[in-house]
Amino acid sequence: MPLLAETLVDEWLNRKGFFTIRGIKDGVAEMDLLGVRPTQAGLEGWHVEVQVSFRPVSYIAKLTKALQAKLNKKPNSAWARPPEIVDECIRAWITNKFTSPKKVAARERAWSGIQWRHYFVHGVVKYEAELTAIQASGITLVSLHQVLTDICTRADAGSAGAAGTDIADIIDYYENRKPRNTA
Repeated sequence: MPLLAETLVDEWLNRKGFFTIRGIKDGVAEMDLLGVRPTQAGLEGWHVEVQVSFRPVSYIAKLTKALQAKLNKKPNSAWARPPEIVDECIRAWITNKFTSPKKVAARERAWSGIQWRHYFVHGVVKYEAELTAIQASGITLVSLHQVLTDICTRADAGSAGAAGTDIADIIDYYENRKPRNTA
C-alpha cells in the first residue's frame, strides 16, 4: 500500500503543478515526497509524508525508545495512550519525519533557499487525537479521500501525465463509466 499511495499523491502533486522527487534518503530514513512549483513570489516547496491504512490497528506514531523502556511496552503497542503520551510521541514523529536537522539539510541539498511547508496525507486512523496533535503542530493534513477526489474530478487535468495517471484513469473509469450488459 505505501508505494501505491505515494504514487497517487505524486500524481496529485504533479497535477497541482509540482515537480516532485520521491524517496530522498536521510541515512536509513527517507522523505516520501518533495515537490516544488513556481509562484509569483518564487519557488514554493512542499514536503509530503504519506501514511495510509484502511484498517489501522495501532497509532501513527510509535512509542519513543524512552517511553518503551519506561512503560515496558513495544513501539507499536495499541494500548490506550493518555493525551500527554500521544503528544510526546507525535512530537517525536514530527521531528523524525519533518524537522530533524538531517531532514532540513536534505531538503536544503535538494533545493536550497526554499521555505518548505509540511503536509501529511493519511487514510483511516485509529486515534483521531494524533491527527489533532499533528495539525496543532503546523502540519497540513490531507486525507487520501481528498487526494483521490482531486485526481478524479480532473479540475487540474492540464497537468496530467505523471506517475499515477494509469491508476487515476482506472479510478475515474470505475467511478464514471457504466459497464455494458454483456450477459
